[in-house]
Amino acid sequence: MKVLQFPLARITIAFIAGILLAYFLKPILPIVFAFLAIAIIIIFRSYYSSKKNKKIQLHFGIATYILAFSIGITTQTIHTDSNQKNNYTHYKNIFEKKHTFTLTLREKLKSTVFNERYIAILNSIDQEKASGRILLNINKDSTKHSFAISSQLKIDALLYKNTSQKNPNQFDYQKYLENKQIYAQLYIEPNQIQLNPKISKDIWYYTSQLRTRIIQNLEKSKFNNKELNVAVALIMGQQQDIDPEIIQDYQYAGAVHILSVSGLHIGFILLFVSFALKPFPNTKKGTFVKLLITLAIMLLFGILAGLAPSVVRSVTMFSFVAIGQYLRRSVNIYHTLLVSVLLILLFQPSFLFDVGFQLSYVALFFIVWLQPLIANLWQPKNKIVNYFWDILTVSLAAQIGTLPLSIYYFHQFPGLFFITNIIVIPFLSIIMGVGCLVMVFASFNWVPFYLAKFLEISIYHLNKIIGFIASLEQFIIKDIPLNTALLLSSYLVIITTIIAFQQKRFKNFIWVLIAIVTFQLSAIGTKWEVQNQVEFVVLNTSKNTQLIERNGANTNLYANDSLLKNVKANKVLTSYLTANFSTLTEKNKLKNLMYFKGKKILLIDSSKAYPKNVLPDVLIFTQSPRINFERLLQTMKPKMVVVDASNYKSFQKRWKATCSQQKIPFHSTSEKGFYKIN
Repeated sequence: MKVLQFPLARITIAFIAGILLAYFLKPILPIVFAFLAIAIIIIFRSYYSSKKNKKIQLHFGIATYILAFSIGITTQTIHTDSNQKNNYTHYKNIFEKKHTFTLTLREKLKSTVFNERYIAILNSIDQEKASGRILLNINKDSTKHSFAISSQLKIDALLYKNTSQKNPNQFDYQKYLENKQIYAQLYIEPNQIQLNPKISKDIWYYTSQLRTRIIQNLEKSKFNNKELNVAVALIMGQQQDIDPEIIQDYQYAGAVHILSVSGLHIGFILLFVSFALKPFPNTKKGTFVKLLITLAIMLLFGILAGLAPSVVRSVTMFSFVAIGQYLRRSVNIYHTLLVSVLLILLFQPSFLFDVGFQLSYVALFFIVWLQPLIANLWQPKNKIVNYFWDILTVSLAAQIGTLPLSIYYFHQFPGLFFITNIIVIPFLSIIMGVGCLVMVFASFNWVPFYLAKFLEISIYHLNKIIGFIASLEQFIIKDIPLNTALLLSSYLVIITTIIAFQQKRFKNFIWVLIAIVTFQLSAIGTKWEVQNQVEFVVLNTSKNTQLIERNGANTNLYANDSLLKNVKANKVLTSYLTANFSTLTEKNKLKNLMYFKGKKILLIDSSKAYPKNVLPDVLIFTQSPRINFERLLQTMKPKMVVVDASNYKSFQKRWKATCSQQKIPFHSTSEKGFYKIN
């Protein structure tokens, strides 16, 4: 690959490798700084040595990569909030009792059924200076409470540490929040909040106020609410208020990427700004003024859109494009991508672990690399046909590049993505043009009626088209299993195939065959691993009991009738089956006595009916049976007691104390998550 011949590409790879090492190993700061100092000394020595003796220039190259690697480690370590001395995670008894917190609201998130949610920055704890990001959950009540971004709140409450996933193979929300430097949450009632009348009027406040003003002015103009929420997502990247059904339709149609501001949107912005600034003279001074205005508008747009990873990436990349145009140089898109990656990760290394960031960069890379190859297969002379052919080739290149990663994270594939994009891109160009104008006018408290109505009708029809495509569920492939080994080997197949297609040489075809064999070996290894796994799992589901017995790829579910009848809607079970490459072969009602790998498993529910003369290895309690727990333990002498989330918490607390007295291991799925025997 030619891109790997760029020194900047190899430096970027070394830098990212350093970030990954620091992320997983979490080294302490003194060691990190010592390694950085050694790397700096090495590069200086190798630089002066290479000037005297050109034969050892290779040493300078290696020293450069070592320095990039050490900078990656240092960047990740420094930007990890929990490493800061005044971060709240280091505060004594922070999760054990109530404290008085003062905090500043930074970002409004999508609400849940019960709570309004914000990301907040801590200012102090019990009047002592503190720092860090938390998730603030404000309980919804009969009165609507809305707090402006940058509002300062004082709260007396208990801080809760993020809990890990309670069921196997589910989305790890704790890790997701940790990647965003959020380690804890507050759950409060509105009457617990003391609002400081003085608001910290920073850039977050002004951009939030601008967004609010635009939305309120559009609401006053009788802009339909559903279409307004989609418009706000398309233009300003704010998805908090979109109807979940609409988001699902966009996901199933393969168009969810347009709801988050990305390179496509910023590209439109750059085109519009360039068109609007055409009257400026093409003198040296005029061109420089145009550059400053363009950069300022893109920066403002990025802040307005909330500085999400995809927004930051797109704004950074197109800023380099604009600078390249100003310098009258042909912009090497690979260099632009690499520089934008380096700059973004230098200031926000946590973006590397953001799924949207990964997908957007992979999509962009494959569009730049693969799309010209596909486009050259056919070059239609008709301009209209050529326009739609370009859309199709761009969409196909992006989809090929992101396919393994999308399946790895979301386990589904929208089969009609190419039809969606052929329809959506022309629509989006019109909506973006009109939408930007409407938003600009709305920011000045004037909404042009006909333009706003045209925008509303366009989005309405766009939603209808997306909804129709999403309704064709037979074209949506769901629950596709993919592990890390298959992910990496599938990319090896894709990359080697493209290189062989680009450069038709014998050795390249050999590499394709090696990649295919590697993929096959990964598949065989995965199948062998699955076939040799045997486990019994007690899941954590409130109000219900679910037990899973898996032997290789065959899974048996034990549950009550209501769950057995509606297995397709059981997301916990679906996640488990997909991740473990297995299928549901049996469905059985819950039994009181089960055997697994020579162990007796006794289940006692609210009916209190169970065989009396059994000495179980594992005793499972469900549905809060009212029973003399202490006498039962003395009679049965179990080696392990497991209680699932269907039991009352008061019962669980009492049972735990009894087990502690009798020195019997106790496992509550509500507290520790699922229980597994293997």
